[in-house]
Amino acid sequence: MPAEDARWLALAARLAERARPLSRPNPAVGAVLVSAGGIVLGRGWTQSGGRPHAEAAALAEAGGNAAGATLYVTLEPCAHRSARGPACARLVAEARVARVVFAVEDPDPRTAGAGAQMLRRAGVRVDRLRCDASRRSLAGYLTRAAFGRPYVTLKLAMTLDGRIALPDGTSRWITGKAARRHVHAQRARQDAILVGAATWRTDNPALDVRLAGLEHLSPVRVVLTRAAAPAGVTALPEPAAIGTLADCQYLYVEGGARTAAAFLEADLVDQLDIYRAPALLGAGRGGVADLGIEDLAAIHGRWACTVTRQLGTDRFESYERIRKEPS
Repeated sequence: MPAEDARWLALAARLAERARPLSRPNPAVGAVLVSAGGIVLGRGWTQSGGRPHAEAAALAEAGGNAAGATLYVTLEPCAHRSARGPACARLVAEARVARVVFAVEDPDPRTAGAGAQMLRRAGVRVDRLRCDASRRSLAGYLTRAAFGRPYVTLKLAMTLDGRIALPDGTSRWITGKAARRHVHAQRARQDAILVGAATWRTDNPALDVRLAGLEHLSPVRVVLTRAAAPAGVTALPEPAAIGTLADCQYLYVEGGARTAAAFLEADLVDQLDIYRAPALLGAGRGGVADLGIEDLAAIHGRWACTVTRQLGTDRFESYERIRKEPS
């Protein structure tokens, strides 16, 4: 029943969002355990610091009721035991779960296919079902595994004509309160946040999360500069250096125009978040510096819109970079 399976996997992906960003360095995984009659027996997501894993949390919530149930999980259950806990594939088999449906094969060589194999050898039926929501929920983990760097979101707040500031640099505020609150919610989901040296010098931004109850989720602050960074701030000399950010799966780039262009030219932007205010500036500073594009044909087929939302008077649009999806 693929449609029913897809529905439960989508729920697991929503649960996985609760793990960001505190699950690092482990991936944010979601799991839901469902009885043969369609009753949820247990739910779980990767806990702070990476343990317990989502499957272990779901099994614990189910208590002794897991036998004969189906486990839906966004990532293949791990096959390796570590000093911090047992292999999830073994836990699932010992709980006598009848079936496991997962969306993404774990790229970790310690598990990659071995988790599914361990379950099958224990008599558990295992099915893999592709699920876009699950893949997106694991974007940071998969990007680091594939490219050795974090998943990069470039955020731009601009007018309808693409301006992010007045000619003198004044930019507070282009967008309204609802959009700014949304930005802070997005910051709370990131491991690190980056701005260019000019933005740092001009605006002296706090780069923190200012939403009640989420202040502790303020990401690591990063400045793109070859100079020494202030205390408590990480300096990177160039966009290509983002792979050196330890345990960073999600990086949020907030500006300015030259920094945005540098990341786009290096093809390091995986997600583009645009906040559009219903206003026109005419003269003003553009959101992205010159990219040196001379052929219009080269700009098409690179971005796909995944989210549109009204935030007060402003419009939010999110675009995903179209890349070849790993198998």
